[in-house]
Amino acid sequence: MTCKTKPRARALGIPLPGTPGPLNAITDVPGIEVGAAELLSTRDPSLATRGIQVQTGVTAILPRGRDPEPKPVWAGQFSLNGNGEMTGAHWVRDGGWLAGPIMISNSHAIGPCHTAAVRWMIETYGATWEDNHLWAMPVVAETYDGVLNDINGLHVTEALARQALDAARPGPVREGNSGGGAGMICYEFKGGTGTASRQLEVEGQRFTLGALVQANHGLRPWLTVAGRRVGAQMTEHRILDMMTERGSIIVILATDLPLSSSQLERLSRRAAIGIGRAGTPGGNNSGDIFLAVSTANEMPLPQLSGPWRQMTCLNDELLDPVYMAAVEAVDEAVLNALCAAEDVPMARPAVGICRAMDTDRLMELLED
Repeated sequence: MTCKTKPRARALGIPLPGTPGPLNAITDVPGIEVGAAELLSTRDPSLATRGIQVQTGVTAILPRGRDPEPKPVWAGQFSLNGNGEMTGAHWVRDGGWLAGPIMISNSHAIGPCHTAAVRWMIETYGATWEDNHLWAMPVVAETYDGVLNDINGLHVTEALARQALDAARPGPVREGNSGGGAGMICYEFKGGTGTASRQLEVEGQRFTLGALVQANHGLRPWLTVAGRRVGAQMTEHRILDMMTERGSIIVILATDLPLSSSQLERLSRRAAIGIGRAGTPGGNNSGDIFLAVSTANEMPLPQLSGPWRQMTCLNDELLDPVYMAAVEAVDEAVLNALCAAEDVPMARPAVGICRAMDTDRLMELLED
């Protein structure tokens, strides 16, 4: 998986707290794999069949890689503002776990992504799935990319979603205009996919917490970086018809720290504080939807196991550093999405260009 070469937030010199993992990515969590696939009419003009730019894609996360045995990850979910969709969220809140892929795309691509995820589970888990009458309820989340993409052209297909699943790997994660982030806008700059991680230590054991965001939210005057409200001074190339919040953000948190589903639900809430650090209040028209998973306490699906379960989980009294790690990782993931993104034309090119954030200008403001 290749990555953009633009400097990330930390490499630019933005003062960011915490200790990241080696990749500063959600894939620092052992076992997590991420893949992406895009459709870009800037590369293939034939995609623009309706005379509107196509800039869209799919991001796929495999919490347990390609393990042929279906095993849940413990999970918790929270919606700060529900103007959006995350399938499977009802079951996560009730059952406290999920199995299979997590996928993120645009608002009209839930169906093909869900079908691709179900088919992937049937094929990957084979006879175990068939013989035990197991059901698939994958998580598929979305944000709206219709300002930069022909969203009503329904260009995302099951085949594209499967391409993202097949591309999933450990290692570096492509950011900015990648996967589901291809057509997303953040604080009126080009936004998209971003990731970051933090390392934690509990009684001599090292653990990792990672975040991946699909950032498509915020108004320019709100943008705050390292505590400085820089957006109010970066007024060039604003998207003039964006006078109210119209976007959304999906946050996926993952950790190898043993946490219960209740603790993971509480952890997912902290993503709201993480996105708030960059200035958003969680606008009325935004879908700010968060999911947290733990890969610890590996065990079979409940349908395939005996009557008793035993789990290890962290003492609640030690959760504060975990919450802080989530807040820091989410904030940095949003900044990484902004730093990695590149200019793209609007869906109707005559309208203009959606500009990437000028990181030189940003650093000038932070150094004043």
